Amino acid sequence: MRYVLLIAGGLTLLGCRQDMHDPPRYRVDAGTDFFGDRRAARPAIKGTVARNMVKSANPAYWTGLADGKVVDQLPVPFTKELLERGRDRYNIYCTPCHGYTGYGDGMIVTRGLKNPPSYHTEALRDAPIGHFFVVMSNGSGAMASYAARIPVKDRWAIATYVRALQQSQNVKVAELTADETQKVNAGPAAMAPRRREKEAAK
Repeated sequence: MRYVLLIAGGLTLLGCRQDMHDPPRYRVDAGTDFFGDRRAARPAIKGTVARNMVKSANPAYWTGLADGKVVDQLPVPFTKELLERGRDRYNIYCTPCHGYTGYGDGMIVTRGLKNPPSYHTEALRDAPIGHFFVVMSNGSGAMASYAARIPVKDRWAIATYVRALQQSQNVKVAELTADETQKVNAGPAAMAPRRREKEAAK
């Protein structure tokens, strides 16, 4: 009799483990008679905030849009750290297609794939900064969405760095200060001795 009770108890425990291991549940898209609207998936409670989306009440930060239009102002403070983060993330995620200077001459082009657009066209230089955030978030043309791979804050950092790339490649000499003009003019001359040293070392 004792052995019968032990076996029955063991079977009971196994049954409990199975229930805990594989509990009854509803499929997200399934129906049910339990709720009045017959939907297993319940609507979010009013005022619910999605996880990790409590940092900013500004919708433009999350979407790149304001009143249905792409924003033309950076919705986060511009800092040196933001720009450096943008360069770091750009070099990781964007250079394979867009290249290090943004001309659309990344590694994929050498593999026979189509050039992505250059950031230095007039159209993209004039595009609002939110345009780059929206494209990273939603994709465009042959470019897939990077929303699942790049967090929101990093997308804004990359957009900021893209703007810096555009500025670096399209500054007019007339807009430079005297000191900056002197450095530009001295650049090639300053590099010449280094090139001669490298050639001599070969």
